[in-house]
Amino acid sequence: MSYLLLIMEPIGQRSERTLEAGHAAYDAMVRFGDDLKARGLLVASQSLASTEEAVRVEVRGGERRFIDGPFAEAKEMVGGFYLLNCEREDEALAIAAECPAAQWCTVEVRRLAPCYES
Repeated sequence: MSYLLLIMEPIGQRSERTLEAGHAAYDAMVRFGDDLKARGLLVASQSLASTEEAVRVEVRGGERRFIDGPFAEAKEMVGGFYLLNCEREDEALAIAAECPAAQWCTVEVRRLAPCYES
């Protein structure tokens, strides 16, 4: 079964870190991913740029709308993800608790499923 670990960061957290602290956090996350890969659990992982560079796209009534970031109403942003192949949800939850990012943000665990499932 596939699970996605979404790294939910508080907005502005990255700019509050020193460059050295940012590199240390990133390196810890890379090591975490390397360990998951060695264990045969990692399908994919990636860090994402800040929402300051993001653009939201909406199409309503055939009209396209593009909204540039940063987004004032947002309190968190998706900072990255790990896509896992686990046997059970409890395994994905245990891995999320091992994630270094759980120490400075929230790791949301989501099972991959078709959009018609509730």
